[in-house]
Amino acid sequence: MTIEYQDRGVIKYNGFYLSDHTERLDKEKESKKVNPRKMQMDSDEIGTILTEAARSNLEVAIQKEERDLNGNYPDDISGKINGYDELGIFVGNQKVNYDEIRNIEIISFKKWSSLS
Repeated sequence: MTIEYQDRGVIKYNGFYLSDHTERLDKEKESKKVNPRKMQMDSDEIGTILTEAARSNLEVAIQKEERDLNGNYPDDISGKINGYDELGIFVGNQKVNYDEIRNIEIISFKKWSSLS
């Protein structure tokens, strides 16, 4: 008795097509995300917030003075300040030069017990 394999043809590839299509749509959606332009801060304001965040070990969110070809700002760099040198600061695993900072803010977290 010989069992012959019947190829399902195109049907078996529809799953691959669907996952590729979904992945492509997700990438397009991600590329259409636009971060709002935040207020340009002067160096004194930036220095004050950097000092407070470093002293109190608080997390910051930094918008860099950088845009893509469409004029959109990249995602904020966020995390705790891990160190600094004469040119910039280290936030998380990234270095941000002082002259690249457009806006910086301290990230405030709400206690889970106060959320409704």
